[in-house]
Amino acid sequence: MTATKTPRKTKKSGKKLGWVILRRTLLVIVTLVLVLAIALVLVLNKIFNGPSENAKETLTMTLLEASATKWVPKLFIGQAEVDRIKNGGGEEYEELSDDEVDTSLITIDNSTGITGNTDEWKNHPDGIRIERMEGPTFTAHIMIVRDPSRVYLATSSLPFSKDKPGQRITNAIEKQGAVAAINAGAFYDNGTGTAVVGSVPEGLVISGGEVVWTQNETYTLEGFVGFNQDNILIVDKSMSIEKAKELGIRDGCCFGPVLIKNGEINEVEYNNPSGYNPRTAIGQRGDGAVIFVCIDGRQAGSLGGTYKDIIDIMVKYGAVNACNLDGGSSSVMLYRTTYSYAIDSKTTLAGDGSVVMINNYSLLQEQPRRMPTFYMVRPAEE
Repeated sequence: MTATKTPRKTKKSGKKLGWVILRRTLLVIVTLVLVLAIALVLVLNKIFNGPSENAKETLTMTLLEASATKWVPKLFIGQAEVDRIKNGGGEEYEELSDDEVDTSLITIDNSTGITGNTDEWKNHPDGIRIERMEGPTFTAHIMIVRDPSRVYLATSSLPFSKDKPGQRITNAIEKQGAVAAINAGAFYDNGTGTAVVGSVPEGLVISGGEVVWTQNETYTLEGFVGFNQDNILIVDKSMSIEKAKELGIRDGCCFGPVLIKNGEINEVEYNNPSGYNPRTAIGQRGDGAVIFVCIDGRQAGSLGGTYKDIIDIMVKYGAVNACNLDGGSSSVMLYRTTYSYAIDSKTTLAGDGSVVMINNYSLLQEQPRRMPTFYMVRPAEE
């Protein structure tokens, strides 16, 4: 009986099988992406053109506030409807006063030294207190700095240039030797992923009493926030170089809008629709203590906050003046753990001198963005 020989598989047939598997895999991936894209379009269309006016306004403002998705709403509802929503849907609210900041409303408390002996500060030897707040759609991180003279505007480099990338805040805080930091003002962003994004600021920037950048003499897009030589936080819709010199501004930058001024909230921003996004803001209490706020967003457990949310937080913590800073993927809060400190029952910081990120930034990014300006806190001994 003659044995039957098993035919050998050639290299050619093996390669052919490999290409078949690859093509089928790619087809599955492409099909899945198309299905998800179609599903996303259908969901967006349902929200934009569905029965809920509030859902449409919230989604519109959420997408408009993110640099990468500004173009989406008009595809579904048209530019005229986008403009109507941006302008508050036709509702009219009282504008924030144009009066100057009343510096008499701030009386800086230096009577007991930086360590203090009041209930608020007795367990915080570095004069910094951190808390966490849970809202219906967000997690907020609040940092209170007792001594406003320690808060200053740090820059990534001077002079600013599009040829020099901005710094990541994690590198900037180490370079500055600061004990705390948040992101600060507006910066150039052309929507690309190149190093030019975040290299130069927008608007007026003052650091250490010197004008280090200006884009036109007056920046009127949203607002200005900074400290004067008496360590009082000044907020305004716009700021010129001449006016800044008259007010004695030592450190400041542009973004906005102004949230609270002389104890009065911005009714327009409080009542008009705004999106659920990561937020950063700065404020000052009547005793001079500075309030930093970062709201987590674009996460499963924290969609983000609105202007109303951040105003409510500032009011709760006693802000007399407050202003919104850059948000979205720029929102970052850092702290150098100089002593063991329990923020809450879930989080205790080790006092090993390391810098930790207090907030959780967007899941869409791997590290903080490059940017040109930061609000930082000097060590107490300085």
